[in-house]
Amino acid sequence: MRRPAAAVLCAALLAGCAGPAGERPRPADGRAQDPARAASDSRRLPPVVDHVPTRDPVVFLTYDDGAERDPRFVGLVRERRLPVSMFLTDSVVGPGYGHFARLRAVGASIQNHTLDHPALRGLPYAGQRAEICGQQHKLRSRFGISPRLFRPPYGTYDTTTLRAAADCGITAVVLWRVSLDAHGELAYTRGEPGLRAGDIVSVPSGETGSLTLTERTERLLREIGERGLRVGRLEDHL
Repeated sequence: MRRPAAAVLCAALLAGCAGPAGERPRPADGRAQDPARAASDSRRLPPVVDHVPTRDPVVFLTYDDGAERDPRFVGLVRERRLPVSMFLTDSVVGPGYGHFARLRAVGASIQNHTLDHPALRGLPYAGQRAEICGQQHKLRSRFGISPRLFRPPYGTYDTTTLRAAADCGITAVVLWRVSLDAHGELAYTRGEPGLRAGDIVSVPSGETGSLTLTERTERLLREIGERGLRVGRLEDHL
């Protein structure tokens, strides 16, 4: 038995399929989406990744927001030649872009984490596009770059997010399988506990625990080394 065309379309788009069979999928703003437009979107939407399939013994260190600007962290990145990825939010970074310019100068990459850090899922397309494209413009004016990786705040997104991200020049939406808390302890979002090759690790910023960002990273690096892994550059694998 052939599947209804709408059901096939919903499977391709992953999200927006809560309605009964035969209904057109609807983006977060509730408007019916043209089937031809939806099919086109499904071919160009950026992938969402929390783990990279690779045979290289690498994991990827990512840092969010830009709230914690530990000057020792710049030295750590330089001395260890760490190819870390910094996902920045404009309203959080504030006047601290100079700190991230120094990090970029010693090997860190700068990526997009929205202008104001809202939970994007369910917001209209125009609002999501403004958050993502707006930060693209900010980072272009600050650093002369156009980031191609994007992390949605809180890890929440929908098909509208992916459409907006694609329209802003984003080629991959980056989540995480492993996170590091303020005390340097690892938590796993899915799968068996333990670091594995290809894992994307999220290291939140913010001086909320007893350890600085540098100290949390140093503890993490020891665990990475004990597992026979090293830090890879995420942009080289996506």
